[in-house]
Amino acid sequence: MQEKVLSVKRNGFKVLFTTVLALIVFVALFVLGLVLIDSEKAVALGGVMLVVGVLGMVLGWIPLAGLHVMKPQEALVLTLFGKYYGTLKNDGFYWVNPFCTSFNPAAKTKLNQSGDVNGGNKAAPAVIFGANGAVSGEAAITNNKISLKIMTLNNSRQKINDCLGNPVEIGIAVMWKVVDTAKAVFNVDNYKEYLSLQCDTAVRNIVRIYPYDVAENVDTTGDGMADEGSLRGSSEIVAERIRQEIQSKVNEAGLEIIEARITYLAYAPEIAAVMLQRQQARAIIDARKMIVDGAVGMVEMALQRLQSGGMVELDDERKAAMVSNLLVVLCGNHDAQPVVNSGTLY
Repeated sequence: MQEKVLSVKRNGFKVLFTTVLALIVFVALFVLGLVLIDSEKAVALGGVMLVVGVLGMVLGWIPLAGLHVMKPQEALVLTLFGKYYGTLKNDGFYWVNPFCTSFNPAAKTKLNQSGDVNGGNKAAPAVIFGANGAVSGEAAITNNKISLKIMTLNNSRQKINDCLGNPVEIGIAVMWKVVDTAKAVFNVDNYKEYLSLQCDTAVRNIVRIYPYDVAENVDTTGDGMADEGSLRGSSEIVAERIRQEIQSKVNEAGLEIIEARITYLAYAPEIAAVMLQRQQARAIIDARKMIVDGAVGMVEMALQRLQSGGMVELDDERKAAMVSNLLVVLCGNHDAQPVVNSGTLY
């Protein structure tokens, strides 16, 4: 199915003015026919004028059904007796074949996205007429126009196992728009629901390739070599792969995926506490390694300074004791309690 953009003229005002003028003429003929019939002077002519006026008033409104007002970044898919007639895409006041009907199967579909923020198909509130004739409530009017603006789909969070089998929760936001109205309307049953389903499957397919955090011996690129890719550290790459995965699935629906972003990423609640302890343990080990490396360097520097200055001559046993004491002081969690030796060295 290929999109066919209608290049009709914006002659809506001309048709509107002509139709209203014709209806006024038909009403005048109807009234004049009644007058002539009542006068019994020209009954035949009055009957003809009466019939013409009635037919004109009954059928004269039909051209009004072909009037359409289009705003910027809106489209209207038209069908004529079940056949695709064309798409109105440019803004303006148009008149097309009045027997054309607009078609949009996703008009009533509400998703968690911009433009559809009321979340689901809800029954229209009742229309109540007050004592003063005012109308309260909202009328159930279906708008079959297709928005060509950039929309943001904020899909619900999913619980997915990463490549190591750890359950993680992830949510994405997808920026998309309709680029081919014919494909969006006719190639899939409901392009909004179709997009939401493809987002779910694409996220699941990509997330299972990556670990939550950097892990050893994990290939995330498919080249056979282990790398440092992860959901937490390679969010830009993961989001781009999700976008490409979604785009490959929605091409036939006439949709363009502009961008995909990870909006939420965390371990699942049942494993979050254990993973937090693991991260804390890893952080403690890394900190200890840094403390030990610094302490060894400081001890080495102290010994070199003492020997180069000639202040004290230490044998191997005293050097070992000094190294032990300094390491205990520098690597300990608490402040050292110094002991002053006022006696001799040996």
